[in-house]
Amino acid sequence: METDEEDVSRIVPFQLQFDKPLASQIKIAEWNPEKDLLAMVTEDSKILLHRFNWQRLWTISPGRCITSLCWRPDGKAIAIGLQDGTISLHDVENGKLLRSMKPHTVAVVCLNWEDDAGEEVSDGNFVAKYEDRTSRFFPPAPRAPRVPGLVPGETGFMDESENLSQELSNSSHQRFNILCSADKEGVISFSIFGIFPIGKIGIHDFSVSCPLANQHVDCRLLNASISKVVLSKDLCHLTVLCSGELQVPEHDLHGFHCLTLDTSIFYKRRNELHQVAQQASNIEDLTEVIRASLSVMSKQWSDAMHTFHDKFGSLSSLIHDHGLDSTPQEEFLSLIGGARTSPAVHQFLVNSLGEVGLKRISKLVCGAGKELQVIVLEHLQPAAEMIGFRIGELRGLSKWRSRYQGIGLDETLISHATEKSGMLLIQVQRFMRVLSSSVQQFSNFFNWLHKCVKMLMSEPSDQHQFLAFNSELVILFLKYLYDQDPVKRLLESTEVDHSIEVDSETMERVEELAHFGGFTDLDYLRRTLAKEFQQMESCFKEAFRMPFTTISKKILCQNLSPLFPIESISKSASSTVPTSISYYKEAMHSKQHSFVDYITFILPDEPSSELANCVVVMRCLMNNDLEAVLLCVPDGYRCVDLSLYKECQLVLLLNGPSSENLEKACMTIVQAYDLPFVSIPNSDASSPWKLHELKDSIVYLEMDSLKVRGIPHSVIAPLAVSASRGVACVFATRKRALVYILDEDEDEISDAE
Repeated sequence: METDEEDVSRIVPFQLQFDKPLASQIKIAEWNPEKDLLAMVTEDSKILLHRFNWQRLWTISPGRCITSLCWRPDGKAIAIGLQDGTISLHDVENGKLLRSMKPHTVAVVCLNWEDDAGEEVSDGNFVAKYEDRTSRFFPPAPRAPRVPGLVPGETGFMDESENLSQELSNSSHQRFNILCSADKEGVISFSIFGIFPIGKIGIHDFSVSCPLANQHVDCRLLNASISKVVLSKDLCHLTVLCSGELQVPEHDLHGFHCLTLDTSIFYKRRNELHQVAQQASNIEDLTEVIRASLSVMSKQWSDAMHTFHDKFGSLSSLIHDHGLDSTPQEEFLSLIGGARTSPAVHQFLVNSLGEVGLKRISKLVCGAGKELQVIVLEHLQPAAEMIGFRIGELRGLSKWRSRYQGIGLDETLISHATEKSGMLLIQVQRFMRVLSSSVQQFSNFFNWLHKCVKMLMSEPSDQHQFLAFNSELVILFLKYLYDQDPVKRLLESTEVDHSIEVDSETMERVEELAHFGGFTDLDYLRRTLAKEFQQMESCFKEAFRMPFTTISKKILCQNLSPLFPIESISKSASSTVPTSISYYKEAMHSKQHSFVDYITFILPDEPSSELANCVVVMRCLMNNDLEAVLLCVPDGYRCVDLSLYKECQLVLLLNGPSSENLEKACMTIVQAYDLPFVSIPNSDASSPWKLHELKDSIVYLEMDSLKVRGIPHSVIAPLAVSASRGVACVFATRKRALVYILDEDEDEISDAE
């Protein structure tokens, strides 16, 4: 009986909070870093969000295979990596799509989102805290307009309640953060605040110096498949675990490797990058508002004009059928001049068009014109004005060359983009004048036709009941607008260059104005509004591509360590190696903010390897020295998954030996910094693999520890551990989820829930 009591006491340390059934097996799971929320991805690529008490908040399905997931550091958004290389950001409150971008062309295999853990400091006279001044001078940014008659969700334009993506761009209140993503081809992308691309590298592009045989030799990593990428808490280093072929002189090393990339540019220039990303991401949002406005306006006006020309086009057929050799404009001019109405015009106005049909077309065309004016005043023009202000802010920053030239903010490119934003505002004003004139002339033409229809139908009516019209405007309409469409011409976005004719006198005045300075583009009057927008957008892309290119070149490979050989390398090889990377503050340096890089992974079993059923725990010290220890799992147990936990602890999930015992698996915690780490020297010529140096110093995992919890189910990956909440979620093979409280002092979680 005493033995049974001892066994019971051994499995009690982690309190089981829930044991819940699942409708589908889980392949990815991550706890929210700030809240008691667990995001899970099912085998059929649905995302489930549960509270700690297992209440489901929402479920979404992107319609594509989900390959990775991570939380924003403040827990307010979640990033989803997809099979086609797309990364989508979703709101934690309701799962709605905030932003979608495609930095990769193949599957996104891992994501990592880190913010700057360092303290805010001032550098000389430069204040690190950044304030976005736009709200001082402008109301809230306009939303993209909706297409009339469509239900939200049926189009790319979202209504006000759904358009949440601008919250992402309002980053002045956020700590500076970087979203890092890696695809299965070995390409790593970086985005500030998860929305502004700031760099991209391919680990196969690095030609690095690798310590082998007590000397440094040049090597290159080919056919790399990334397993894990993690940025350090100070954003200065990126740790990459990958499998691939390391080409070195005389032979190639097929295996698992660890790379350390120098990303210190993110830390050193975080204040400058914050400001650039803040302005640029907002400019991109406002650019989308203008694009949506132009699209909606073009569709509305085209639909109205199609109805007008379709109805009035029948007059040409009637004229031809009556054997006349005139045009509709000539017939209407004869009518307004007092001539006798031709049979064709009489038949068209009385029978084909009629008073009801005329009112319907008048309401449609004039209503469309008014809708376009509202879109310009409430969406397009405010967006263009805010773009002008924000690009002006960037122009001011670009003149501070000592700080901003180093991150690629080019003064010439930004100045060119600033001029283009001003030209767009001029085009908007011209469009409003053309639109107002066109709508006025259409309305005047319809008023005149209404009188003609009344008179031809011989209906008695008071002259005062007729709507007012101007005969001269009717003549101008028939001459310039009846079969032409200046509004559509300004809105058209085609590859064909439709230049607008400008008289020589006007061009001379433009050239005279250019002599006073402020702009250099003399041909802006020859371009349409849509063409001006395209040119402005092109200038923005060129200006914002420069920081992207500059930062990409400054991300360098600092160290490469061959860890262990893998005989058969495949693209899925690294993704099958459970890994965990975390950074902990180094207690030895109280005056300096420094972090120790802990890396742990399950060592794959290779037939030719002397190391079997082991877990590797590594740490990289401040001087880049590498220490490691091999933790051997007892016979009969297999490590399914692992996760680094707070205070340098390692949580292991093990399946136990096949038996009739109730405990088919177990979970245990190992104190990592208590392990006997061994310094790994430079590999010699006979054994270039780092971990082969540890085969004589293996530490055996003791299963009689007080921190081992038995689990009555066979378990599978993933293991989801929340360091902030002290809980772990384990998934069983029979579609069950078990939530455990890891720390004794975390019992209040269940009480709070």
